[in-house]
Amino acid sequence: MPNIALPPQKQMTAMLGHPVAENPIDRMFDTVYAHYGLHWQFWKCDVTSESKIAAAIAGIRALGFAGACITVPYKVVSIPYLDDVDDDVKAIGAVNYMTIKNERLIGHNNDGKGVVKAIRKVTPIKGKRVVMLGAGGAGRAMAVELAWAGASHLTLITRRESQGTEVAQTVTRASGVPAEWRQWAGEVQVPEGTHILMNATHLGAAPGREPVPVDWQTVSREITVVDVITNPRMTPFLKVARDKGCPTVNGVEMLVQLAMQIFEEWTGIKPDEAVFQQAVAKALGE
Repeated sequence: MPNIALPPQKQMTAMLGHPVAENPIDRMFDTVYAHYGLHWQFWKCDVTSESKIAAAIAGIRALGFAGACITVPYKVVSIPYLDDVDDDVKAIGAVNYMTIKNERLIGHNNDGKGVVKAIRKVTPIKGKRVVMLGAGGAGRAMAVELAWAGASHLTLITRRESQGTEVAQTVTRASGVPAEWRQWAGEVQVPEGTHILMNATHLGAAPGREPVPVDWQTVSREITVVDVITNPRMTPFLKVARDKGCPTVNGVEMLVQLAMQIFEEWTGIKPDEAVFQQAVAKALGE
């Protein structure tokens, strides 16, 4: 019987979250892995309950994964199940990916770094007043990083006061930048003097594509409008902003910026941004 050369076992990477179906991250990473000749694969894992996240993280360790991303709603609750976290996670209080070395799970957070890089392609951040809608695990990281990047003031608009005030206090404690909470009730009235308006909620994501309840009469065309949603690229929120003539920043650009850093951490390869841009466009069917 002839010897058959079998390919090596694939090196696995993953994302833990719920829901994950519409996120293009797996197709993007798999395309990039193939481009660089890596026998790697990316799995989206729908962890349907917080009660299962400890077992999911233990499985990542036990199965020898090279790394994993952590997305909503587990960016905060996952921290106790990791072996260590970096200084960003300690300051922000949320994690969005882990590296695995010698079976030790190390938590990191570059959500905000991806946002900062994406926004800076469109407008400077230094000295700007930022209004953020929502303040979950991703939002809190973005708020802190925007403050570190030079934003002069942050307003966090959330439905839950406890969440909004806690994140506002985290921003000021980590950066010294003043931050305040405002109640989200009905249509959001964007404060006068706002320079950057960001949707950090799930409103607008496929398949629902719900509109974000904003009073667009309070949004001037000078405001840069940012959305963290990765699918679709042009959300209802960004479409209204674009039609008003506002500069816009989409969540796909943020995903590319943070994914490149994660890829380099996992593989040791510094990627070409064009490779990631082409991979995510392909994943979205563009």
